[in-house]
Amino acid sequence: MDSDSKPGFIERLTSLLLRKPEDREQLIEILHTACERNLMDADALTIIEGALQASETRVADVMVPRSQMDVIDIDDPLDKIIPVVIATAHSRFPVVDGDRDNVLGILLAKDLLRVHAEKAFNLRDWLRPAVFIPESKRLDILLREFRVSRNHMAIVANEYGGVAGLVTIEDVLEQIVGDIEDEYDFDEAHDNIRLDISGHYRVKAQTEIDDFNEAFSTRFPDKEFDTIGGLILHHLGRMPKRHEVVDIEGIRFQILRADSRRLYTLLVSQPKPQTGADHPSA
Repeated sequence: MDSDSKPGFIERLTSLLLRKPEDREQLIEILHTACERNLMDADALTIIEGALQASETRVADVMVPRSQMDVIDIDDPLDKIIPVVIATAHSRFPVVDGDRDNVLGILLAKDLLRVHAEKAFNLRDWLRPAVFIPESKRLDILLREFRVSRNHMAIVANEYGGVAGLVTIEDVLEQIVGDIEDEYDFDEAHDNIRLDISGHYRVKAQTEIDDFNEAFSTRFPDKEFDTIGGLILHHLGRMPKRHEVVDIEGIRFQILRADSRRLYTLLVSQPKPQTGADHPSA
């Protein structure tokens, strides 16, 4: 290498890591120093930190709780199943037999595309096997199992054999790389509040309190926080989990998208009566 040329990324990062970190905290400190010296960007640092954290995070910390699982009963008719699939927009659903502790299998939403080609609809014939895992399983191990088995959903069992919740591969990946947007997310500034197909409203967590109050005729204070996401964090005193439901002064918020760092999207229902121009635009 020419003596006048600058060292490459690998050489510079290797030189930095020659400090031989003695523990994880020191390793993270070195990585932060590397970011400050522009040896890696902030996104790469976030992913590395998320991967390190995954080895210390249990399934119970990120799962969708049992009470908030969207399930389909084995005896539900097709005209009841399809509206649930459309309203929730999930790709997979646990199918239960009366009780949520009795999970029979998993229904893939895409399989319903075959419904018009089938002579007779029998939900049992369409079920995929359900995978059960303990609450204590670490996320890095679960991600490895997801990759090997090609499953995207697992049912979380508690120590008594009952169902504690469910976890998806997206839940695990979002703990590592942050929020994963899909075709149901929206980014335009004027779309902070959007009418959902279920008749509720999808609201960005970054929506300012004043704008939310104007749209929903509420009177949430804005002295201690500026956004509706800040209001929820203040109310709970912690970071909520995905799909968690929070009721604040007559308004119900369901956490649609969130990771361990921030809130992204909320589903708002039961708004106070509105008329005319007070309605949020779709």
